[in-house]
Amino acid sequence: MMIKVRQFWGLVVAIAILILACHSLPLQRTAIPVTIKLSGWIASPTEQKLLRQLLQDFELQHPEIKVKHEVINDQYMDVIKTRLVGEAAPDVFYLDAIDAPFLMSQNVLEPLDGYITPAFDLKDFEEKVLNSFKFKNHIYGLPKDYSTLALFYNKKALKAANLNSPPTNWEELRNYAQKLTRDSNFDGRIDQYGFGEIPELARQAYKIKAFGGKLVDGNSYATFASTQALQGLQLTVDQYRIDRSSAQKSDVGTDSGGEMFGQGKVAMVIEGNWAIPYLQETFPQTDFATVEVPKIYNTKNTMVFTVAYVMNKQSQHKAEAWKLISYLTSKEGMSKWAKTGFALPTRKSVAQKLGYDKDPLRSALVAGVDYAMPWQAGKYPAVVMNNFDNQFVSALLGQQSLQQAMQRAQAEANKLIKVME
Repeated sequence: MMIKVRQFWGLVVAIAILILACHSLPLQRTAIPVTIKLSGWIASPTEQKLLRQLLQDFELQHPEIKVKHEVINDQYMDVIKTRLVGEAAPDVFYLDAIDAPFLMSQNVLEPLDGYITPAFDLKDFEEKVLNSFKFKNHIYGLPKDYSTLALFYNKKALKAANLNSPPTNWEELRNYAQKLTRDSNFDGRIDQYGFGEIPELARQAYKIKAFGGKLVDGNSYATFASTQALQGLQLTVDQYRIDRSSAQKSDVGTDSGGEMFGQGKVAMVIEGNWAIPYLQETFPQTDFATVEVPKIYNTKNTMVFTVAYVMNKQSQHKAEAWKLISYLTSKEGMSKWAKTGFALPTRKSVAQKLGYDKDPLRSALVAGVDYAMPWQAGKYPAVVMNNFDNQFVSALLGQQSLQQAMQRAQAEANKLIKVME
């Protein structure tokens, strides 16, 4: 019995010593993660799912950081500008190239040069795309993806018209469009136009550039009524009014260029990478192919549209914000982001890894980035675009001459810009 009692008290003493030893150790506290906010828009469920997965992967690699993702689909830039003024902007947010010149000039974005190391491999980015976010020798954004424009054509429609290959220049395109425009019932109603035309400035700018014209001058004043600009725009007007071989989306009761092409209302259309998954999912029966935009005035021309991740200069968590930006635009992050093909990667190595430079449908889009015109229109793009779009449509409809329409649009835009300067 005495032995058992001794054993019992020995056990009690051992437990007590262990408890005291534990209390004497310093407390191990888990650090509370820093939360940063990422704001942007979401164009599709596919995009939302991909971004959610990408952010989860980032948080697994960086447990000290939590990302709060905010979706702003309505009046995005108005919301961001208001928050920047009120010092309530997110740490990281999307910035479209069209809006970049204004924000970069307002001292509200953090320059990223000091964060970028040689290992980040900045030279891997498509130079034309990256330059859209440079201002006064500083980099203010890293582009997450891009798209140029390419000619989409219906293979069956071309074959039926005995056209064995797609057009390579604008003269051929106009000729093809006439042959592809048909009135199958001979009742005066065209059931297939040769070409789908989108009259907005974003789709007409490369025609202006083809003849040496510019959208704006160095001070952001509109210059799209110049003689050179009118030469490019006249191509659109003549095809629509004289040839009657092109149609706007409103002419055929559709909401986009991709839709009028997918429905067979037009045999050719100039669209971006976004149209590829849309057509494959919505109109799987449409047998189509892509080529580079036909040459105009013996030169290659297209547009490049891009969006970057930028950092709020007033962010209280800049180190964490940079970790997020650098991950999302790293070779690893961009490979995950662009793997489904809904977006084209801005890193050349990733495009090669994913095979987009040789992809039958995307290679024309990738090839165009070297000579593409960045979609930018000075510090006041909304003023320039709105005035152009309103007046150009009236010229397209024959309500006024092209020269009169563009001079009126340019004068009105510059009057407003002068007040804003």
